[in-house]
Amino acid sequence: MNLFFKVLAGLFAILFGFAIVVQFNDPDAFKWVIIYAMALLASILFIFNALKIYQALFLMAFYVALTVIYWPSVFEGVQLDQGMKTENIELARESLGSLIAAVVMLVYALRIKFGKT
Repeated sequence: MNLFFKVLAGLFAILFGFAIVVQFNDPDAFKWVIIYAMALLASILFIFNALKIYQALFLMAFYVALTVIYWPSVFEGVQLDQGMKTENIELARESLGSLIAAVVMLVYALRIKFGKT
């Protein structure tokens, strides 16, 4: 089971790395590169058993806060076929990306707390 979580963390490290790459066409790219880089670093630390529970919980709270802050006033979806047509679509994508990171940090925290090494 330990291998499963390491592979899962590796997969999310790759996905967070991809999220960093696709941010470079965003108007506020630097902010989101840093935000996803923290999740990438946490994933790498988790793989090497170096992530502390308080770090995972702090990041989880941070990403939950971002999810709430960036949730659009009117949810218009996250469709990819029409590009970034409205600000609400961009906000929805940013908030859902933060929610994914929050759930991943929760999984890491639970594994650190209750997992066997």
